Amino acid sequence: MSDDSPVDRIGFLGLGIMGSRMAANVARAGFPLTVWTHTPGKAERWASEHGATAAASPAALARESDIVVSMLVDGDQVQTVLLGAGGVIEGSREGLLCIDMSTIGPPQTRTIGQALGERGMRMLDAPVTGSAPRAEDGSLTIMVGGEHGDFVRARALLEAMGRLVVHVGELGQGEMVKLINNSLGAANAAAVAEALLLAAATGIDLDKLVEVVSSGSGSSAQLELKSGPMREHDYTTLFKTDHMLKDVRLCLEEAQAAGVPFPSAAHARDLLIAATGRGFGERDYAAMVEAAEGLAGRRL
Repeated sequence: MSDDSPVDRIGFLGLGIMGSRMAANVARAGFPLTVWTHTPGKAERWASEHGATAAASPAALARESDIVVSMLVDGDQVQTVLLGAGGVIEGSREGLLCIDMSTIGPPQTRTIGQALGERGMRMLDAPVTGSAPRAEDGSLTIMVGGEHGDFVRARALLEAMGRLVVHVGELGQGEMVKLINNSLGAANAAAVAEALLLAAATGIDLDKLVEVVSSGSGSSAQLELKSGPMREHDYTTLFKTDHMLKDVRLCLEEAQAAGVPFPSAAHARDLLIAATGRGFGERDYAAMVEAAEGLAGRRL
């Protein structure tokens, strides 16, 4: 951000695993920042640590902001925080730009965008890919849907949080790209879990398997990121199983509406459901291996 550029005042809604790290990068980039989260006292503590201001409600935050970012759990929470009682819409004014960085369904994104537009507000959907470490160092990939002019306006802010920022199309298409990406990731993670189990069952040294596959056509980010945690049964949460399951379900809903089968994602959904049923919903989605182990009747 150049010294003579006009600086937008930013409001940030949601300070969870991802949001707290993303907001910290916004503060470090020099944007005047106001924050809110639903947990009492959390916004005040976070603001005192990062040189920001805490707001009493989303509406109060909106009144102090030029751009409002939301990073929340699901579509219902986004709709409540933006459009509900005490929500952003109550603090609205002409030209306020809302950027929803949560992962929700494209139809709900468009519904929210229409409601905001009726009050003279603007909206982008800008979900992210990359887990907590990439949120921490500002190297997320951000896919953005909405009007190009709004994207241009928001780009400096988004680049404070992400290394690759891509305008992918109209409102809702950022969410669609994200859902496809996460479903591919889940399908790849399922394949990694099953490949590790097969290798172990046939006496293959798993260190050597990972070394070879990492240099071959079977290599993937999921192999790099999740094979170790799967082998160690270490499900320290970087991205919750419950959240991955939500994303894959949303993607399959869109696939059904489009008349396009996505069986690899459906298989991943079933493993995620089983992992959740085994009590791993709040743990990292590497816990998919627990479901694969159940099907195989053996442990790594």
